[in-house]
Amino acid sequence: VQLQASGGGLVQTGDSLRLSCAASGRTFSAYAVAYFRQAPGKEPEFVAAISSRGSSTYYADSVKGRFTISRDNAKNSVYLQMSDLEPEDTAVYYCAGRLWTQATYREFGRSYGSRAKYDEWGQGTLVTVSS
Repeated sequence: VQLQASGGGLVQTGDSLRLSCAASGRTFSAYAVAYFRQAPGKEPEFVAAISSRGSSTYYADSVKGRFTISRDNAKNSVYLQMSDLEPEDTAVYYCAGRLWTQATYREFGRSYGSRAKYDEWGQGTLVTVSS
């Protein structure tokens, strides 16, 4: 599956923004998807993840309550709704996918935030939050 993140832009503190991750290629519904972000001069960090059918979602503590991840498998898309944005949210946001297997099902609750577990990565989209 090929992934492409979009929807980034320049917003002000407190604004909202919705990112989209569009997929093409193999069966999208067979993939768990996560968003990661990388701020200038910092290591990449986990933001949010969703299981293949959308029944389970996970968030980094820094975005919990402000961001919502969802998916529409009929549209081959995953969304990240971001609200109450802060300057600290400024980063390039990437979406990544991993095949949903029995092994993934058993360990996803422990490994959703591990970049090494994701095989497919899309190009990022820049989100800039001004103060």
